[in-house]
Amino acid sequence: MSSAIVYTGMDISRDRLDLNAPTQNHRLQKAFPNDRQGHAALVRWLPRFGTVQIICEATGGYERSVVQALHAAAIPVSVVNPRQVRDFARAQGRLAKTDRLDARVLADYGAAVQPKLTPMRTEAHHQLEAWMNRRHQLSDMLLMERCRLRQADQPVLRRAIRSTIRSLENQLHQIETTLKKLLNELPDLKRVVQRLCQVKGIALVSALGLLASLPELGQLNRREAAALAGVAPLNRDSGFFRGRRTVWGGRPHVRRVLYMVALVAARYNPPFVAFYQRLRQAGKPGKLALVAVMRKMIVYLNAILKTEQLAFS
Repeated sequence: MSSAIVYTGMDISRDRLDLNAPTQNHRLQKAFPNDRQGHAALVRWLPRFGTVQIICEATGGYERSVVQALHAAAIPVSVVNPRQVRDFARAQGRLAKTDRLDARVLADYGAAVQPKLTPMRTEAHHQLEAWMNRRHQLSDMLLMERCRLRQADQPVLRRAIRSTIRSLENQLHQIETTLKKLLNELPDLKRVVQRLCQVKGIALVSALGLLASLPELGQLNRREAAALAGVAPLNRDSGFFRGRRTVWGGRPHVRRVLYMVALVAARYNPPFVAFYQRLRQAGKPGKLALVAVMRKMIVYLNAILKTEQLAFS
C-alpha cells in the first residue's frame, strides 16, 4: 500500500515553495509562491500524482499556513525534523544545498523513512500557539530590557528603558487577558487546563505553555512524552565503554516551561520533593535531579490526561 504513495518533497522559504515529485520516468519540479494564491494552486496541482504525501521541514513558522491549507484539502503532510533530513543527505554524500536540491532530498527521505503524518491542528490550538509564542517573545524582550536597565548609568537612558519596560509589561498583561478570554470561549481547553492546574507547581500560564507546544499531551506513551519534552536520557555506549546518559533534543518551549514547573514542584509538591531529595541524598548532582523531576512531571501530566481521557489538539 505504501508503494503507491508518491512522496513529494516541499522545501519552504519565506516567499516560495519548491516541490519535487518523483514520477515513473523522471522527477517533476515545480515552484509556487508561499502565499494564499500559491497554496490554492499547489492544492490544485497535487492530485495529478494520485496518492500523495507531502514531506516538508519545520521552518520556524513559514510552514504553518501551507500545512493548514494542505490539511484543509485533506492532503497528507509530514512536517519533519530538519536535522534528521540533513543527516540523511550527508549519509548519501549529498553535501550541496539549494532549495531545489532540498526538495529532492525531502522526497527521497519520505520514500526511505515513511514518516508519520502530522495531525491536523484545530483553530483553537493555532490561536493558543500564536498567543503563547508572542508571550515568549515579550518575556524575552522584557528580560533583556531589565538587564540593560541595570547596566545603564545615564538618567535619560534609564528613563527610556523604563518606558520600554512598562510598555512590554502592559502588552504581557493584555495577552494574559486575551488568554483568559480564549479559555472561556473554549470549554474543552478550559477543562484540560483546570485539570493540569490541580497539580501543585502548575499555574495557568505553565499549563497553557505546555498545551501550546505539546498538544499531544494525554495521547502519548511515557517514552514519547519524555522524548518530545527533551528529557529522555539517551545512551552513549560502545563496546565495554559505558558513557554518561545525556538529554537533548525535544521541543525547547516545552523544556523551558517544564524547568520552571520542576523548580516549584521540587520544593512544594510532596511526591516530587521526596523524589528530588532521594536523588540528592544518593549523590546525584542538583541539575541531574531537577531534570529527573522534569521527566517525572511530564510523564505524570500525560498520564493524568490520558486516564481521564482529556486532550487538546
